[in-house]
This record gives sequence, C-alpha cells and structure tokens, in this order.
Amino acid sequence: MATARLDYIAPWWTYWLHNFPHFNFTFQPVDNTFRPGEASYHQSLVFLACISAAGLVLSLLLLSVYLTSVCCCRKEEEEETKRPDSCCVSWTAVITGLILCSAVGVGFYGNSQTNDGVYQLTYSLHNANHTLGGLNSLVSSSLGSMEVGLQQHLNRLDEIFAARGDYVQALRFMGQMADNIIRQLTAMPDLSKAKVDLSAIADQTDYVEYYRWLTYLLLLILDLVICLVACLGVAKQSRWLLTMIMVFGVISLVLSWASLGAGTATAVGTSDFCVSPDKFIANRTKEFLSAEVTHYYLYCSQSLPNPFQQSLTIFQRSLTTMQIQIQGLLQFSVPVFPTAERDLLGIQRLLNSTEFNLNQLTALLDCRGLHKNYLDGLMGVCYDGVEGLLYLCLFSLLSVSAFCAMLCAIPRAWTLITSRDRAYDDIDEEDPFNPQARHMTFNPSRASHVQSFCSYSSSLDSQASPHPPPQTAAILPTSEYMNQSMLFGGNPRYENVPLIGRGSPPPSTFRNIFSQNENYLPVYD
Repeated sequence: MATARLDYIAPWWTYWLHNFPHFNFTFQPVDNTFRPGEASYHQSLVFLACISAAGLVLSLLLLSVYLTSVCCCRKEEEEETKRPDSCCVSWTAVITGLILCSAVGVGFYGNSQTNDGVYQLTYSLHNANHTLGGLNSLVSSSLGSMEVGLQQHLNRLDEIFAARGDYVQALRFMGQMADNIIRQLTAMPDLSKAKVDLSAIADQTDYVEYYRWLTYLLLLILDLVICLVACLGVAKQSRWLLTMIMVFGVISLVLSWASLGAGTATAVGTSDFCVSPDKFIANRTKEFLSAEVTHYYLYCSQSLPNPFQQSLTIFQRSLTTMQIQIQGLLQFSVPVFPTAERDLLGIQRLLNSTEFNLNQLTALLDCRGLHKNYLDGLMGVCYDGVEGLLYLCLFSLLSVSAFCAMLCAIPRAWTLITSRDRAYDDIDEEDPFNPQARHMTFNPSRASHVQSFCSYSSSLDSQASPHPPPQTAAILPTSEYMNQSMLFGGNPRYENVPLIGRGSPPPSTFRNIFSQNENYLPVYD
C-alpha cells in the first residue's frame, strides 16, 4: 500500500489560509501551529473574526454618512432638476439583484460542500471508533477467558489428575502458555481513551454542523426573499416595501459580516490542522500510544513493521501448543479419568473461541482499516470542508457588496418616486385637456359652461348641415385627447370628424362662429 504522504496532500488553499497572520489581542504574532488547547491560539482566531466586525462598523459608518448626505442634498437636487434620472437607479437595482442571486447560488453550493465534508469526517470517526471498540472488546474477552475460565478448568483437572504426574505436568505447561497469552494481551495499548475521545469529537461535530448548516440555510433564504421583495418594491414603486427592505437589508448586512468572520476563523483554524495533521495526532495520542504505533497507523507503509506482530505470533504459538496438549489429554486421559472429559471439552471450546478472537484481532490491528478512515476524514474536512467554507466566505462578501449597493440605491429610488408624485401634483386640475382629468371628480359647474358652448355652436351649425344634437360633455380619455389635438391642428383629412366622446363640432364650426361674431370668446372655469 502507498504511504500516507502519497495518498494525502494538503490542498493549496489550506497553505494559503495557513499563512494568514495570527495575532493575539495585544497584536503580538502567534505561532500558526494548530493548538486548540492554548488560549493564545484561540485569540488569534478570534482576532481574525474581529477584522470582520471592524469591516461591519466601517460599512455602517460609510452608509450613515452617505444617507445623511443624500438627505441634506435632496433640496438642492430638487431645485436643479424637476425629475431625477431613473437610469442609474434601474441599473443599480439590476446589478444588485444579479450579484445577490449569484451570492445565494454560491452560498448554497458552499453550504452543501461543507456539510458533505463534515459528514465524511464524522462518518470516518465513527468507523474508527467502531474499530477501536472492537479491539477493546476482543482483548477484554480473551483476557477474561484466559484469566478466569481457563484457570477454573485447570484447577478442577489438577485435582482429577493428582495421581498422574505426567498429566499434572501437562496442565502446568498449559498454564504457562496461558500466562504468555495474558502477557501479550496486557501489552496491547489501552485504546479506551481513544474511543472516548473519538466518540466525543464525532458527536460534538455532528451537533455543531447541524446548527451551522441550518443557520446558513436560513440566511440564504432570507437573502433570496429580500432580493425578490426588493425587485417587487422597485417595480411597483411602493414606499412601504422599500422601507421594509431598508430595515431587513441592514439586518442582512450585519449577518453577512458576522458569517464572514465566523467562516474565515473556522477556515483558517481548519487549514492549520490540515497542513500538518500527523503532528497534531501524534501529540494527542502520546499519552496512551507509543510513537511506533502512531507512526504505523499514520503512514501505513509496507516497509513499516507491524508493532503488534511479535505479540500476535506469541499468542498464536501459545494457543496452538495448548490445543495440541488438550487433544492429547482427550485421547489418553479420558479412558482412565472419565470425569475429566467435561473440563477438557470446556477448555477446547474456550481455546477455539480464543482463536476466533485472535483472527479478528489480527485483522483489526492491521493498519489499512484505520488508515483508510484517517485518510477519508482528512479528505472530507480539508478538501470539501475547507473548500465549502471558502465559498461561504465568498457568499458573505458578495452579500455585503449587494446590500451596500441596495442601501445606497433605495434613497435614490425613494426620491424618484417622490418627484414623480410631485410632478403629477403640479398639473393644473382645471385644464379640461389634462390627461389626469379621468382620475378627478366630475365638476358640474365647469361642465355646464362647456355644455352651453357646445349647444350654442351646434345650433349655429345645424342651420347649414343636418348633424345630430351634441351629446352631453364627458370626461376625455388620453387617447381621445391626442386625436382631438390632431384635429385642432387643422389637418383637412380629419376636418369633418367630430371630437370623439365629447359631442363637440368639427373645427370648421369654430371658424364659422368666430367669423360671425368676433367679439365672442368662450369662457372656461
């Protein structure tokens, strides 16, 4: 099998993150070796998160200055132009929406990648924990069989064979072989501590990862909803929607900066581990594992000798010798001592079960199983996990940029909506040709003048041409107003077309009226 160095190579982004400056709270440089138990190393990671907090304060300060300047300069802009240009606001909204949608897509991918990497890590930890638990169980079972079960059978057989010195000597020899097996099993490393550590790490990692995944999922959904509502607010030009987006935009900006700080600190700390994981594991296991055993499982090369091979060989030879002795006693002693058959068969069953445990123990002690779990865990956390954290940091940066642009564009959009409403308010409501007149309440006093004038002009024109009596004056739609404007332009093609929906005579009638009575002037309210 290939060595661990050939199977696992730390990715380039872990070295890049590992080289980030590490400072404590007093701005003193700290060693970037992964040391989670030391307070100075914790401070270096918290310091990286505080950089994002400083960025949050700076962005909020700049946004406050910008919004204050927009509010103070609004009156000057209103004097210079009646209606501000909406092109800048529209393009800003489009670009902000695209950036935010891209950020959400990157965030979903990064969240999934990180979750996959952490799941692979915890799965490997549980597999390794199962292997170590199996080793402890096999060692304990074999020790119990040799120390308790075998000794009871030997004591009874010693009483039965008391008259035969050769049989007693065979029993003493079997006791020596059992002592050899016990010594070899006792020399096995105590892996119970490693089992507890792996179980605690796996459970704690699962717990933290679940809430991390859920938090990022809710943040991504919030950003997506804000993007959709912002597009709706700009399209409908709704002030209350823009106000709501302003509030939630500030909240999302704070959350984005917080996620950036947490993601950066986590990615740097994980990269510190991924750059040299062997060194960290060797330091953590030196209390209950020898350096030779740790090196064997971390590198697992064919050139490395198995540190348990000698113990397993002695175990196997002693067990085989005991089985040969039992076979001889069953063959020669049972015809002379029939009462010894039960204990001899009991010892034979015990040796068979011990041999089965020995075969399983030999397979579990081989480095390939634990080393595969070790490599799978490293691949999960250092490749998928750290890569996903980098994508989540990119998502946070894009979200910060998008929300800053959105918060800057919303006051401009508000001003645009206000100027549009003011432009509508400036239109003369008394103008009968005002397109907004269709939205106004009908005024009977004004309509009476128009109706009387139309009635008078229709009576004069009825003398020359048989036209139907004019209809009652009505409110004029915009399209009809444009048609009448063309009629008043004097185009001979539409000379005899009446004014649509107004019951008014053609323009030629007005010229006849004015030629007959030059002093007549129609009066409008």
